[in-house]
Amino acid sequence: MRTATLGPAERATALAQMAGQELDVLVIGAGVVGAGTALDAATRGLATGLVEARDWAAGTSSRSSKLIHGGLRYLEMLDFALVREALKERGLLLERLAPHLVKPVPFLYPLQHKGWERLYAGSGVALYDAMSVSSGHGRGLPVHRHLTRGRALRVAPALRKDALVGALQYYDAQMDDARFVTTLVRTAASYGATVANRARVVGFLREGERVVGARVSDLEQGGEFEVRARQVVNATGVWTDDTQAMIGERGQFHVRASKGIHLVVPKDRIHSTTGLILRTEKSVLFVIPWGRHWIIGTTDTDWDLDKAHPAASSADIDYLLEHVNSVLATPLTRDDVEGVYAGLRPLLAGESDATSKLSREHTVAHPLPGLVVVAGGKYTTYRVMAKDAVDEAVHGLDQRVAGCVTEDVPLVGAEGYRARWNARARLGRRAGLHVARVEHLLNRYGSLADELLEMIAADPRLGEPLPHAEDYLRAEIVYAASHEGARHLDDVLTRRTRISIETFDRGTHSAREVAELMAPVLGWDAGQVEREVERYEKRVEAERESQRQPDDLTADAARLGAPEIQPL
Repeated sequence: MRTATLGPAERATALAQMAGQELDVLVIGAGVVGAGTALDAATRGLATGLVEARDWAAGTSSRSSKLIHGGLRYLEMLDFALVREALKERGLLLERLAPHLVKPVPFLYPLQHKGWERLYAGSGVALYDAMSVSSGHGRGLPVHRHLTRGRALRVAPALRKDALVGALQYYDAQMDDARFVTTLVRTAASYGATVANRARVVGFLREGERVVGARVSDLEQGGEFEVRARQVVNATGVWTDDTQAMIGERGQFHVRASKGIHLVVPKDRIHSTTGLILRTEKSVLFVIPWGRHWIIGTTDTDWDLDKAHPAASSADIDYLLEHVNSVLATPLTRDDVEGVYAGLRPLLAGESDATSKLSREHTVAHPLPGLVVVAGGKYTTYRVMAKDAVDEAVHGLDQRVAGCVTEDVPLVGAEGYRARWNARARLGRRAGLHVARVEHLLNRYGSLADELLEMIAADPRLGEPLPHAEDYLRAEIVYAASHEGARHLDDVLTRRTRISIETFDRGTHSAREVAELMAPVLGWDAGQVEREVERYEKRVEAERESQRQPDDLTADAARLGAPEIQPL
């Protein structure tokens, strides 16, 4: 299998191919579900296209809690089927599909009541472990354990002594959500899917009642073109209703947006060797290990304002700080917060009890001939959602089509990852890099790290750390533009890397260097470099201003003060 390169030339070729042939399946939206749907369709032998209005995972799929988990709290809701399904997917990702991207992560659940709570919570976690093992793909994670208060405080010294009487520790998994989606897209392209970002669907093609394709606007070079397809899959998440409105179709269900925000703080602010899961009056709060940082989240509030740039308000930040500080011996302050990000969950909102209960699950509909809609669900079960969407699309194709095979299709970078991990010290010596740098590359690119090491061998300067964001190498910036479809500075600072949330300056000190590394690959002149840097700085300024506002309305207004990306 060839590894797909998603550079500027490949994007132009993909657009030309989509305009010049009739596809079997056109997928709209390159979040995790859309990317997974494109991979599913392509690996069934279908001629597949994928278009995305902004960047891979630019919406919900880059702004999650970055967990691959069964959803322990859904056990309490007695939603056993959802948990069992998610635990199977978690095991598949850890063991077979993406071991380079999905990693185990421990969580401590503090107990606040003696006796009954340990029995109640312990039974739930034991069932969680048992369901994981029974799925056939959960033997790689340690089982839960009961801890006394003293033992729990040795594991997590940051906790206040009066915040717990004991604890449970269990394991889930995590990943970099935006990197995962980029890898999914590249995997789909490796199996023959034609993919293009910055390609916005502006209308549908109709023949009578039937949808036969879409009109697509090239947001980079300008102009519109038609993509004809026998089946179109709408996988646009919180934009589902907006996309449906283009064909005047109200739809069989509606998707409402729920905002969740997260804070990022340096690792040294919370002294713990494990993540934390805490109960709140509304839901649960996670404190998640994230390299040299912690991610704290999340909130859950209705959002009916701008979907492209959901804003975190001062009240949102205070909510998270108040709840996490209720258990920390040394409270966090605003000054400890490096990064803040807000995302929107696409929740199914039905018109009756029967459909509203789907809000945590997913559904697939065929509202018109030629059009399939998939919505709802959770990140962990993206592969199941993709399978169901393609199964539905296949009903509209006049041909025999193979069944889903993605359970056995590793993502690019997975094959050979473990062998390279075993050889990481040797790879480091050969490249002149510290072994920790090689580990960093392997855990972000898997065996595709070879491609970055080749770039560094050809130009040793690319093996140097990026100034003001030393966790990343200069090679990663060039690779993002040449191989991963990054088209703008924001794509690299926010999604190909996480510099925008992992540095106190939010990436502004790195912006010019990053833009200058991208420029030769993307053909930017000095003027374009300047525009990219200026636009990014204004985005950061608008986000900071929004986070000083008291509520959603004022925060949204402040965030919209930043300019949008303009065509090159």
